[in-house]
Amino acid sequence: MEIMEAVKKRRSIRSFTDRPIPPKILEELKDALIWAPSAGNLQSRLFYFIFNRQMKQALVEAALHQFFIAEAPLVVGACIDLDIEQNYGKRGRDLYAIQDVSASIQNLLLVAYTHGLGTCWIGAFQEEEASRIIGVPREYRIVSLIPVGYSAEDQPAPPRNKKKDSILDIY
Repeated sequence: MEIMEAVKKRRSIRSFTDRPIPPKILEELKDALIWAPSAGNLQSRLFYFIFNRQMKQALVEAALHQFFIAEAPLVVGACIDLDIEQNYGKRGRDLYAIQDVSASIQNLLLVAYTHGLGTCWIGAFQEEEASRIIGVPREYRIVSLIPVGYSAEDQPAPPRNKKKDSILDIY
């Protein structure tokens, strides 16, 4: 699959089958996460691969009743490492770490799509409760939950802004 095909066809999926994800694909998803660029190559991020049904159900409650989270065979908890502040100050903690984990998540979404998997990038959840459920250490901050699995739905492409409205060429 060409990369632009994955970029254009990937969708946020909110309905999953119970089909398990093969171990080889799980390893590729992990590779996608760790090979993303990061500020100063500090790799200030941590990811939890959550398969436990009870934990996923508890995350549904923490994520404002987004029930599809529990349907997915895998939920990835994406965290930033707050210790980046030692190298880059407040800007590192408040921006660089978020950029680092975001690049990793985008890699995950695209690689998952190339394997026929659906994903949804979730930011709406009670952070402290999700951290407690997963057991995230204090030096990390959970910033996203990503359910991953085989889609039980087909999502059409949503409309996009015109390039001229979103991109300004400066010469």
